[in-house]
Amino acid sequence: MKYFAYGSNMSLARLRERTPSANRLGIYTLREHPLRFHKISHDGSGKCDAFHTKRPDDDVIGAVFQISLDEKPDLDYAEGLGYGYEEKLVSIEDADGNSIEALTYYATKIDPDMKTYSWYLNHVLIGALEVGLPHSYIQTIQAIECIEDPDTERDVRQRAIHS
Repeated sequence: MKYFAYGSNMSLARLRERTPSANRLGIYTLREHPLRFHKISHDGSGKCDAFHTKRPDDDVIGAVFQISLDEKPDLDYAEGLGYGYEEKLVSIEDADGNSIEALTYYATKIDPDMKTYSWYLNHVLIGALEVGLPHSYIQTIQAIECIEDPDTERDVRQRAIHS
């Protein structure tokens, strides 16, 4: 199964915790969808969403991974399928304009005033750097306003994934 990750799952360490078979195939762009951090999470913070705007200049850049179909239920669970995220098949393009279809998740419960936790933003940034996303796009992610997680143990656990 091809899976388009644009948020914290771009980080191979984070994604492999959920789907050990994950193998990165490359960088792809989803048109008419900017990256937002407005998905309402059960932990009280904002998570990533590829928000469909229909505006041609709105692009979210991410990575496509090949994942064993047997692991899809684990990914669905980790993504909260049916509890704030739904799935859809999207047409995405590589740098040469070649299109493929891949599964991705999109937020169904959003709040534009949500702030993301710094550890979550760290996952997204590490993934963006690993994938090799454009510098200007990484700068846009770095500029996202974040807050500290009041659950300091969760913060430590999440950051330890990358050590």
